Amino acid sequence: MAVRIATEPKTLEPRAAFLSDDAIDILAFAAQSMAEGHAAALVTLVEIRGGAARAIGAQMVVRADGFYCGFVSGGCTEAAVAAEAMMALQKGLDRNLRLGEGSPFFDIVLPCGGGITLAIHVLRDAAVLHRALAALQRRTPVCLRYHAGSQVLALEAGDGKTGWDGEGFVRAYRPRERLALGGTGMEASTVAQLAAASGYEVLLLERGQVPTDDQLDRDTAVALLFHDIDRELALLERALASRAFYIGALGSRRTHATRCAVLRQRGYGDADLARIKAPIGIFDKARDARTLALSIVADVAQARLNGL
Repeated sequence: MAVRIATEPKTLEPRAAFLSDDAIDILAFAAQSMAEGHAAALVTLVEIRGGAARAIGAQMVVRADGFYCGFVSGGCTEAAVAAEAMMALQKGLDRNLRLGEGSPFFDIVLPCGGGITLAIHVLRDAAVLHRALAALQRRTPVCLRYHAGSQVLALEAGDGKTGWDGEGFVRAYRPRERLALGGTGMEASTVAQLAAASGYEVLLLERGQVPTDDQLDRDTAVALLFHDIDRELALLERALASRAFYIGALGSRRTHATRCAVLRQRGYGDADLARIKAPIGIFDKARDARTLALSIVADVAQARLNGL
């Protein structure tokens, strides 16, 4: 986790260690903090009443010294939540915290007008965090199940859905999104820079390089920025054989018609061709590298959200 934590405050007041709402960053901060001897709590958004700035399962990690990271709202309540988590850490007991609608804290009002319930879990074992992070590093999805009654956090392998399951709350985690990028020149370089800045793991495919099956998993998007169908064909066929959640290719509608004709000759059907977004991106026409990069990264992000 390449982050820079703020300087130690003189008093134990809530203070953001760094700004991130990335689930893997948050778990890594918890594991690192415990490894350094800091008591820490994991705060999870487990109920929404009305509107809310964050989705169910949004998380924060709060240390006993007041440093925290993550978001469970729009940034307006995080310091207050951290203060409550620090109190839970002092007592060594888990607790629920209600904010907004239905909350006893009249001075904490959510701008959206709704209400949320947060589960504050005092972390007692870093091993579960390390196992979860190791699985995600291997690009394997995992879940953490929180049992409020027993105050236990347990690891479960495989896919899951974030939300209540009986008396336990399940938080599902997926590996970091990856963008496999084929192409040359300024266009590919600009897309790679923007994707990396947006938190994507970027796999740059050099000339003639074809990714392995493992590299094109269901958390990977493929963007092909060639101006020559013959150069993209091997990559495109590998992408179509994979579980990639997005496949996009550069070119006009006329170019795409030619692309589809070539693929049909090679035995691909309508379902295969429908997986290819071409022209690539959300903008109908992007004539410069920066606009194209915005168009592609936004299109990939939208496809990811639609698939969750």
